[in-house]
Amino acid sequence: MTSIDVQDLTKEFGGRRAVDRLSFRVLPGRVTGFLGPNGAGKSTTMRLVLGLDRPTAGSATLGGHAYATLREPLRHVGALLDAQAAHGARTARDHLRILAVSNRIPDRRVDEVLEQTGLASVARRRVRTYSLGMRQRLGIAAALLGDPGVVMLDEPSNGLDPEGIAWIRQLLRRLAAEGRTVLVSSHLMNETASFADHLVVLGRGRLLADTPMRDFIHARVRPRVRIRTTDPAALSSALARHGHAAVEHPDGHWTVPHARVDDIGRIASAAGVPVLELAAEEATLEQAYFDLTGSETEFTAQPQEA
Repeated sequence: MTSIDVQDLTKEFGGRRAVDRLSFRVLPGRVTGFLGPNGAGKSTTMRLVLGLDRPTAGSATLGGHAYATLREPLRHVGALLDAQAAHGARTARDHLRILAVSNRIPDRRVDEVLEQTGLASVARRRVRTYSLGMRQRLGIAAALLGDPGVVMLDEPSNGLDPEGIAWIRQLLRRLAAEGRTVLVSSHLMNETASFADHLVVLGRGRLLADTPMRDFIHARVRPRVRIRTTDPAALSSALARHGHAAVEHPDGHWTVPHARVDDIGRIASAAGVPVLELAAEEATLEQAYFDLTGSETEFTAQPQEA
């Protein structure tokens, strides 16, 4: 079993602690979303896992081995940290062939990943002519080149069009279903919610959460019910008798916090309140994330004056 194991990991830059005694484990068979505000330490942590920086203390291993000790590392770990890493004067195919030769990966694999990432038709174009989205696809192709057991991607949806975003979503799910260990850093909460099974959340270099995504959301955002009626006074009175404080909105609908649809429906029915709309308002990852990280954001814009 190949997992990413981070143990008491610490990294300091000139007296500033970017990663602070961080410990977590990324397991195979699921997509782990790696979240946190700007400056939280996500990119630094990924660089430490990949041996691009040396930790001040602690360790980061892949299947029990430090990245630097892996022979032919692309066969074990595929990563995308910077879509601009490919040399602009090379063609996409040549860029991947160089990587393949250095890790004793068969040349046929180059064509396979070009096809898989939708770049086969432009494989002989120079990378400098590529859009950001095409460079992202090339970086993902490089990450998949060695058919690795561990895949680490930093903002993989950056620059992709809607079709590309749907494609990366399906790719991540498939990689996890194949039993691979998948760690994905992203600032896009709605997108992360569409593919992640588990979350690791950082704030100012510290671990804030390491939990299944559904548990993360439900622990921080209470369920609400949306209801619309032609008799708001009767609705408000009926709900109050059962201990519910409803909130009326300008468009005429009401929300009932900390409530379930079945309970509110029964109360309205018993009171003879006409119901035009009754639905659960699902908690979102974005709501839960901001609830947790609001005090951990290092760079925050000030509210604008009216």
